[in-house]
Amino acid sequence: MQGTVDGFSYGLVTPLVAFLMACLGGALGLRCTTRSMLVTRSWRPGWLALGSAAIGSGIWTMHFIGMMGFTIEEAPIHFDKPMTFASLGVTIVMVGIGIFIVGYKGARGAALFTGGTVTGLGIATMHYLGMAGMRFNGTFEYNTLTVAVSVVIAMAAATAALWAAGQVKGFLWSVGASLVMGVAVSGMHYTGMAALSVHLHGDSAAPVVGDSHAAVLGPMLIGPLAFLCLAGVVVVFDPLLITGKPVWPPIEEKPGVPAHTTVSHSAPRRPLSQRRYVAQRGSRAPQNR
Repeated sequence: MQGTVDGFSYGLVTPLVAFLMACLGGALGLRCTTRSMLVTRSWRPGWLALGSAAIGSGIWTMHFIGMMGFTIEEAPIHFDKPMTFASLGVTIVMVGIGIFIVGYKGARGAALFTGGTVTGLGIATMHYLGMAGMRFNGTFEYNTLTVAVSVVIAMAAATAALWAAGQVKGFLWSVGASLVMGVAVSGMHYTGMAALSVHLHGDSAAPVVGDSHAAVLGPMLIGPLAFLCLAGVVVVFDPLLITGKPVWPPIEEKPGVPAHTTVSHSAPRRPLSQRRYVAQRGSRAPQNR
């Protein structure tokens, strides 16, 4: 028996809010990635880790805000908590791998392609792992071609977002990169949902093990939103993320380099005849003068 699926129970409210959350997480994460390219290697892992967690939290929050509008008319939906929260950890790890590759190797060539591919796969993995954590009296069935298209969308848009973030050309580039990241996450999500069909079991009254929307979505939103706010504070109070200028220490602060370089100005050389005359005068003894 096929189930009747409604992905927009609240109209355009959930897709719009979900897109904004994806853009917020992408903006914070990509700005942290940009910041990592402006500092020495000792500070780089911290910024990249913060960026990975911000993007992962944004992706996860976007997915489940979008799923708030998802209903199956013939069956109630519940969530498996371990699977649901495991999807957050997986996406942070996979996005982190892609971010670290770009952060250390640069947003170009093979490093950009590899980082964008891994990041896109992290987005797709989060989506389908989150869907696997949903419990109802039936099963999900997917169209293979549409699923493949959704994964390609995620990889292509994630690569474009990382490239834009790697340009380090100021605030507007980061805004554009965050919008591209929002398109990557939202486009992948709703393309994946378009590939979905629901097959219900015969006994629709059978009990379902798991937690309801409210039990899972409440704590889920509090944690990632609090983290995104904290990451936003870090980004806002770092002026170098707005100017996009590298933090190269001045010469005076570098160890082993004098504060002021002494420039020696040699006196103009005298003609050869004058130098010989001075040498001859200097070599005479006092009694011969």
